[in-house]
Amino acid sequence: MADSDKKNENWEKEVLEKLAFSSIREQRRTRRWGIFFKSLTFLYLFILLFLAMGWIGSSGMKITDKHTALVDLQGMLMSDSISSAENINASLRDAFNDQNTQGVILRINSPGGSPVQAGYINDEILRLRSINPDIPLYAVVGDICASGGYYVAAAADKIFVDKASLVGSIGVMLDGFGFTETLEKLGIERRLLTAGESKGFLDPFSPIDTKQKEHAQNMLAEIHDQFVSVVRHGRGDRLKDIPEIFSGIVWTGEKSIELGLADALGSVDYVAREIIKAEAIVDFTAKQGLAERFAKRFGQVIINVFGGTESNLMLHR
Repeated sequence: MADSDKKNENWEKEVLEKLAFSSIREQRRTRRWGIFFKSLTFLYLFILLFLAMGWIGSSGMKITDKHTALVDLQGMLMSDSISSAENINASLRDAFNDQNTQGVILRINSPGGSPVQAGYINDEILRLRSINPDIPLYAVVGDICASGGYYVAAAADKIFVDKASLVGSIGVMLDGFGFTETLEKLGIERRLLTAGESKGFLDPFSPIDTKQKEHAQNMLAEIHDQFVSVVRHGRGDRLKDIPEIFSGIVWTGEKSIELGLADALGSVDYVAREIIKAEAIVDFTAKQGLAERFAKRFGQVIINVFGGTESNLMLHR
Protein backbone atom coordinates (compact mmCIF):
# COMPACT_ATOMS: atom_id res chain seq x y z
CA MET A 1 0.00 0.00 0.00
CA ALA A 2 2.86 2.30 0.68
CA ASP A 3 4.26 1.86 -2.84
CA SER A 4 0.80 2.41 -4.36
CA ASP A 5 0.24 5.58 -2.33
CA LYS A 6 3.66 6.84 -3.36
CA LYS A 7 2.95 6.20 -7.04
CA ASN A 8 -0.38 8.02 -6.77
CA GLU A 9 1.30 10.90 -5.01
CA ASN A 10 3.99 11.12 -7.73
CA TRP A 11 1.33 10.94 -10.43
CA GLU A 12 -0.67 13.74 -8.88
CA LYS A 13 2.47 15.81 -8.48
CA GLU A 14 3.42 15.32 -12.14
CA VAL A 15 -0.07 16.27 -13.26
CA LEU A 16 -0.03 19.38 -11.10
CA GLU A 17 3.41 20.33 -12.41
CA LYS A 18 2.29 19.83 -15.99
CA LEU A 19 -0.81 21.91 -15.38
CA ALA A 20 1.23 24.63 -13.70
CA PHE A 21 3.84 24.74 -16.50
CA SER A 22 1.10 24.65 -19.11
CA SER A 23 -0.65 27.57 -17.42
CA ILE A 24 2.64 29.50 -17.24
CA ARG A 25 3.40 28.84 -20.92
CA GLU A 26 -0.13 29.94 -21.87
CA GLN A 27 0.23 33.13 -19.83
CA ARG A 28 3.59 33.88 -21.48
CA ARG A 29 2.15 33.21 -24.92
CA THR A 30 -0.83 35.44 -24.18
CA ARG A 31 1.46 38.17 -22.84
CA ARG A 32 3.73 37.99 -25.91
CA TRP A 33 0.77 38.22 -28.29
CA GLY A 34 -0.63 41.09 -26.22
CA ILE A 35 2.66 42.97 -26.46
CA PHE A 36 2.84 42.26 -30.20
CA PHE A 37 -0.66 43.56 -30.90
CA LYS A 38 -0.19 46.61 -28.68
CA SER A 39 3.08 47.41 -30.45
CA LEU A 40 1.39 46.98 -33.80
CA THR A 41 -1.42 49.30 -32.74
CA PHE A 42 1.00 51.97 -31.50
CA LEU A 43 3.03 51.71 -34.70
CA TYR A 44 -0.11 52.15 -36.79
CA LEU A 45 -1.17 55.19 -34.76
CA PHE A 46 2.28 56.76 -35.02
CA ILE A 47 2.31 56.28 -38.79
CA LEU A 48 -1.09 57.96 -39.05
CA LEU A 49 0.13 60.80 -36.83
CA PHE A 50 3.31 61.35 -38.85
CA LEU A 51 1.36 61.29 -42.10
CA ALA A 52 -1.07 63.87 -40.74
CA MET A 53 1.78 66.08 -39.59
CA GLY A 54 3.53 65.83 -42.90
CA TRP A 55 6.69 64.36 -41.35
CA ILE A 56 6.72 61.37 -43.68
CA GLY A 57 5.47 60.86 -47.17
CA SER A 58 6.19 62.85 -50.29
CA SER A 59 4.16 65.48 -52.08
CA GLY A 60 6.21 65.01 -55.24
CA MET A 61 3.70 62.67 -56.84
CA LYS A 62 4.41 61.86 -60.48
CA ILE A 63 2.40 60.03 -63.07
CA THR A 64 3.65 58.83 -66.41
CA ASP A 65 0.62 59.90 -68.46
CA LYS A 66 0.04 63.36 -69.92
CA HIS A 67 -2.02 65.41 -67.50
CA THR A 68 -3.31 68.79 -66.41
CA ALA A 69 -1.57 70.17 -63.33
CA LEU A 70 -3.78 71.76 -60.67
CA VAL A 71 -2.74 74.29 -58.02
CA ASP A 72 -5.28 75.59 -55.51
CA LEU A 73 -5.24 79.14 -54.16
CA GLN A 74 -7.81 79.20 -51.36
CA GLY A 75 -8.59 81.88 -48.81
CA MET A 76 -6.65 84.96 -47.82
CA LEU A 77 -3.27 85.71 -49.34
CA MET A 78 -1.10 86.01 -46.26
CA SER A 79 2.52 85.14 -45.53
CA ASP A 80 1.50 82.69 -42.77
CA SER A 81 -1.39 81.02 -44.61
CA ILE A 82 -1.57 77.94 -46.82
CA SER A 83 -2.02 80.38 -49.72
CA SER A 84 1.21 82.24 -49.06
CA ALA A 85 3.39 83.14 -52.02
CA GLU A 86 5.99 80.65 -50.78
CA ASN A 87 3.53 77.74 -50.94
CA ILE A 88 1.76 78.75 -54.15
CA ASN A 89 4.98 79.49 -56.03
CA ALA A 90 6.56 76.20 -54.94
CA SER A 91 3.45 74.36 -56.15
CA LEU A 92 3.51 76.19 -59.48
CA ARG A 93 7.18 75.36 -60.01
CA ASP A 94 6.50 71.67 -59.34
CA ALA A 95 3.60 71.76 -61.79
CA PHE A 96 5.61 73.39 -64.58
CA ASN A 97 8.67 71.21 -64.00
CA ASP A 98 6.78 67.94 -64.39
CA GLN A 99 7.61 66.64 -67.87
CA ASN A 100 4.06 65.29 -68.39
CA THR A 101 2.26 68.56 -67.61
CA GLN A 102 0.31 69.74 -70.64
CA GLY A 103 -1.13 72.80 -68.95
CA VAL A 104 -1.55 74.32 -65.50
CA ILE A 105 -4.80 75.37 -63.84
CA LEU A 106 -4.64 77.81 -60.94
CA ARG A 107 -7.97 77.39 -59.17
CA ILE A 108 -8.70 80.59 -57.25
CA ASN A 109 -11.23 81.10 -54.49
CA SER A 110 -9.90 84.13 -52.63
CA PRO A 111 -11.19 87.52 -51.45
CA GLY A 112 -7.64 88.94 -51.60
CA GLY A 113 -5.10 89.76 -48.96
CA SER A 114 -1.55 91.08 -48.90
CA PRO A 115 -0.50 93.07 -51.98
CA VAL A 116 3.06 91.86 -51.46
CA GLN A 117 2.04 88.17 -51.50
CA ALA A 118 -0.14 88.76 -54.56
CA GLY A 119 2.74 90.53 -56.30
CA TYR A 120 5.15 87.69 -55.58
CA ILE A 121 2.78 85.14 -57.12
CA ASN A 122 2.01 87.33 -60.14
CA ASP A 123 5.74 87.77 -60.83
CA GLU A 124 6.42 84.03 -60.50
CA ILE A 125 3.60 83.15 -62.90
CA LEU A 126 5.01 85.52 -65.51
CA ARG A 127 8.49 84.06 -65.02
CA LEU A 128 7.30 80.46 -65.33
CA ARG A 129 5.26 81.26 -68.41
CA SER A 130 8.23 82.93 -70.06
CA ILE A 131 10.56 79.95 -69.57
CA ASN A 132 7.83 77.41 -70.39
CA PRO A 133 6.09 78.97 -73.41
CA ASP A 134 4.55 75.65 -74.47
CA ILE A 135 2.73 75.16 -71.14
CA PRO A 136 -0.29 77.45 -70.73
CA LEU A 137 -1.57 78.59 -67.35
CA TYR A 138 -5.27 79.23 -66.89
CA ALA A 139 -6.98 80.74 -63.87
CA VAL A 140 -10.31 79.12 -62.96
CA VAL A 141 -12.41 81.12 -60.51
CA GLY A 142 -14.65 79.53 -57.90
CA ASP A 143 -16.92 81.60 -55.69
CA ILE A 144 -14.73 84.68 -55.57
CA CYS A 145 -11.62 86.14 -57.16
CA ALA A 146 -11.41 89.64 -55.74
CA SER A 147 -8.71 92.22 -55.22
CA GLY A 148 -5.45 90.38 -54.42
CA GLY A 149 -6.94 87.19 -55.85
CA TYR A 150 -7.58 89.00 -59.13
CA TYR A 151 -4.09 90.55 -58.97
CA VAL A 152 -2.79 86.96 -59.22
CA ALA A 153 -5.30 85.88 -61.88
CA ALA A 154 -4.31 88.75 -64.17
CA ALA A 155 -1.02 86.94 -64.91
CA ALA A 156 -2.78 83.91 -66.43
CA ASP A 157 -3.13 83.24 -70.16
CA LYS A 158 -6.91 83.17 -69.72
CA ILE A 159 -9.37 83.51 -66.86
CA PHE A 160 -12.40 81.21 -66.66
CA VAL A 161 -15.32 81.92 -64.33
CA ASP A 162 -18.75 80.69 -63.37
CA LYS A 163 -21.56 83.06 -64.28
CA ALA A 164 -22.23 83.64 -60.55
CA SER A 165 -18.57 84.06 -59.50
CA LEU A 166 -17.58 87.37 -57.90
CA VAL A 167 -14.73 89.02 -59.77
CA GLY A 168 -12.82 92.30 -59.54
CA SER A 169 -12.66 94.64 -56.55
CA ILE A 170 -9.57 96.30 -58.01
CA GLY A 171 -8.70 98.60 -55.17
CA VAL A 172 -6.65 99.02 -52.00
CA MET A 173 -7.89 99.44 -48.44
CA LEU A 174 -6.24 100.54 -45.21
CA ASP A 175 -8.63 99.96 -42.34
CA GLY A 176 -8.53 100.62 -38.64
CA PHE A 177 -10.47 102.15 -35.72
CA GLY A 178 -10.51 105.39 -33.75
CA PHE A 179 -11.09 105.35 -29.98
CA THR A 180 -10.36 108.94 -28.95
CA GLU A 181 -13.91 109.85 -27.88
CA THR A 182 -14.30 106.54 -26.07
CA LEU A 183 -11.17 107.25 -24.04
CA GLU A 184 -12.45 110.72 -23.14
CA LYS A 185 -15.78 109.33 -21.92
CA LEU A 186 -13.99 106.75 -19.81
CA GLY A 187 -11.57 109.30 -18.42
CA ILE A 188 -8.56 107.50 -19.84
CA GLU A 189 -5.51 109.48 -20.89
CA ARG A 190 -3.50 108.20 -23.87
CA ARG A 191 0.26 108.53 -23.31
CA LEU A 192 2.22 107.95 -26.50
CA LEU A 193 5.93 108.76 -26.57
CA THR A 194 7.75 108.62 -29.90
CA ALA A 195 11.09 109.50 -31.41
CA GLY A 196 10.17 110.57 -34.91
CA GLU A 197 7.35 112.91 -35.84
CA SER A 198 5.20 110.24 -37.49
CA LYS A 199 6.21 107.15 -35.54
CA GLY A 200 2.69 106.94 -34.10
CA PHE A 201 1.32 106.80 -37.65
CA LEU A 202 -2.49 106.44 -37.59
CA ASP A 203 -2.49 105.51 -33.92
CA PRO A 204 -6.13 104.52 -33.16
CA PHE A 205 -6.04 106.12 -29.71
CA SER A 206 -4.91 109.55 -30.98
CA PRO A 207 -6.83 112.10 -33.08
CA ILE A 208 -6.17 111.59 -36.78
CA ASP A 209 -3.41 113.82 -38.10
CA THR A 210 -4.12 115.59 -41.41
CA LYS A 211 -0.58 115.12 -42.73
CA GLN A 212 -0.57 111.43 -41.82
CA LYS A 213 -3.97 110.92 -43.47
CA GLU A 214 -2.72 112.61 -46.64
CA HIS A 215 0.40 110.45 -46.67
CA ALA A 216 -1.67 107.29 -46.22
CA GLN A 217 -4.00 108.32 -49.05
CA ASN A 218 -1.02 108.96 -51.35
CA MET A 219 0.43 105.59 -50.42
CA LEU A 220 -2.86 103.84 -51.20
CA ALA A 221 -3.10 105.68 -54.53
CA GLU A 222 0.43 104.54 -55.43
CA ILE A 223 -0.32 100.91 -54.67
CA HIS A 224 -3.62 101.19 -56.55
CA ASP A 225 -1.75 102.50 -59.60
CA GLN A 226 0.55 99.47 -59.36
CA PHE A 227 -2.51 97.20 -59.23
CA VAL A 228 -4.10 98.89 -62.26
CA SER A 229 -0.83 98.60 -64.18
CA VAL A 230 -0.62 94.87 -63.46
CA VAL A 231 -4.21 94.31 -64.62
CA ARG A 232 -3.74 96.37 -67.79
CA HIS A 233 -0.54 94.48 -68.60
CA GLY A 234 -2.14 91.10 -68.00
CA ARG A 235 -5.44 91.69 -69.77
CA GLY A 236 -4.25 93.99 -72.56
CA ASP A 237 -6.78 94.82 -75.28
CA ARG A 238 -9.36 92.46 -73.78
CA LEU A 239 -10.09 94.99 -71.04
CA LYS A 240 -12.90 97.49 -71.62
CA ASP A 241 -11.71 101.07 -71.16
CA ILE A 242 -14.15 102.25 -68.50
CA PRO A 243 -13.09 103.82 -65.19
CA GLU A 244 -15.57 101.77 -63.11
CA ILE A 245 -13.41 98.68 -63.62
CA PHE A 246 -10.76 100.11 -61.28
CA SER A 247 -13.14 101.64 -58.74
CA GLY A 248 -13.09 98.68 -56.34
CA ILE A 249 -16.49 97.36 -57.46
CA VAL A 250 -16.98 93.61 -57.68
CA TRP A 251 -18.75 92.07 -60.68
CA THR A 252 -20.49 88.78 -61.45
CA GLY A 253 -18.59 86.29 -63.56
CA GLU A 254 -20.97 86.85 -66.48
CA LYS A 255 -20.47 90.63 -66.34
CA SER A 256 -16.72 90.26 -65.89
CA ILE A 257 -16.54 88.53 -69.30
CA GLU A 258 -18.33 91.50 -70.91
CA LEU A 259 -15.85 93.89 -69.29
CA GLY A 260 -12.81 91.86 -70.31
CA LEU A 261 -11.87 90.97 -66.75
CA ALA A 262 -12.42 87.31 -67.65
CA ASP A 263 -12.44 85.34 -70.89
CA ALA A 264 -15.12 82.64 -70.73
CA LEU A 265 -17.28 80.41 -68.58
CA GLY A 266 -15.60 77.20 -67.50
CA SER A 267 -14.83 74.84 -64.64
CA VAL A 268 -11.61 72.98 -63.83
CA ASP A 269 -12.85 69.82 -65.54
CA TYR A 270 -13.97 71.76 -68.61
CA VAL A 271 -10.65 73.56 -69.02
CA ALA A 272 -8.65 70.36 -68.55
CA ARG A 273 -10.79 68.39 -71.01
CA GLU A 274 -11.67 70.97 -73.67
CA ILE A 275 -8.93 73.61 -73.52
CA ILE A 276 -5.76 71.81 -72.38
CA LYS A 277 -6.90 68.48 -73.89
CA ALA A 278 -5.56 66.49 -70.94
CA GLU A 279 -8.50 65.23 -68.90
CA ALA A 280 -6.39 63.58 -66.19
CA ILE A 281 -5.80 66.09 -63.38
CA VAL A 282 -2.89 65.91 -60.93
CA ASP A 283 -3.01 68.14 -57.84
CA PHE A 284 0.36 69.81 -57.17
CA THR A 285 -0.93 72.03 -54.35
CA ALA A 286 1.40 72.16 -51.35
CA LYS A 287 -0.36 70.59 -48.35
CA GLN A 288 -0.07 71.96 -44.85
CA GLY A 289 0.67 69.28 -42.28
CA LEU A 290 -0.87 69.04 -38.82
CA ALA A 291 2.41 70.16 -37.24
CA GLU A 292 2.44 73.37 -39.29
CA ARG A 293 -1.20 74.11 -38.55
CA PHE A 294 -0.60 73.50 -34.84
CA ALA A 295 2.47 75.75 -34.78
CA LYS A 296 0.72 78.57 -36.62
CA ARG A 297 -2.39 78.32 -34.51
CA PHE A 298 -0.55 78.60 -31.21
CA GLY A 299 2.58 80.43 -32.29
CA GLN A 300 1.28 83.39 -34.25
CA VAL A 301 3.02 86.71 -33.79
CA ILE A 302 1.11 89.88 -34.59
CA ILE A 303 3.35 92.39 -36.35
CA ASN A 304 2.30 96.03 -36.51
CA VAL A 305 3.65 97.25 -39.81
CA PHE A 306 2.89 100.85 -39.00
CA GLY A 307 4.53 100.98 -35.59
CA GLY A 308 1.73 100.53 -33.09
CA THR A 309 -1.35 100.87 -35.29
CA GLU A 310 -4.03 98.31 -35.73
CA SER A 311 -4.36 99.22 -39.42
CA ASN A 312 -4.04 96.54 -42.10
CA LEU A 313 -3.11 97.24 -45.68
CA MET A 314 -5.04 94.78 -47.80
CA LEU A 315 -6.20 94.06 -51.30
CA HIS A 316 -9.57 92.56 -50.45
CA ARG A 317 -13.27 93.22 -50.56
